[in-house]
Amino acid sequence: MPNEPQPWPPIYQPEVAARAICWASEPHRSREVNVGAPTAVMRFANAIAPGLIDRYLARTGYESQQTDQPRSPNRQDNLFEPLPGDHGAHGDFDDRSTERSIQFMLTSHRTAITAVFGAVGAAGAALLLRSQRLARMRPSIPPMVRRLPSTYG
Repeated sequence: MPNEPQPWPPIYQPEVAARAICWASEPHRSREVNVGAPTAVMRFANAIAPGLIDRYLARTGYESQQTDQPRSPNRQDNLFEPLPGDHGAHGDFDDRSTERSIQFMLTSHRTAITAVFGAVGAAGAALLLRSQRLARMRPSIPPMVRRLPSTYG
């Protein structure tokens, strides 16, 4: 690649993946975990129109995995063997990465979120029913009484 490589955006901290792996290692109903929203969107879109997603990735995938900085000619790679030294889990993209995944939060707290949305829906339905009941209880005013004359004379 002509420019410096980067992970496919959005970039997540390694702890996000670690939390998802730990959660997935426990028994749950779901056998698969989407960690980032782009993953969930791509999986959904791929199920509906796989050819469209393939064309999109072919058009944008190469550039999106590179920064704007030209690649150093002395840059070592790890294609055939690991680079020497301890490079740690974090890299050059800490300032552009996020520590949380809303998609994983929704997946891992599905029961609680379902309960909250159910309670909000029930409260909304109760308010709607109450307002309809109150509307039926209002006395009906004849149309002639409702109209006020424009001039008093």
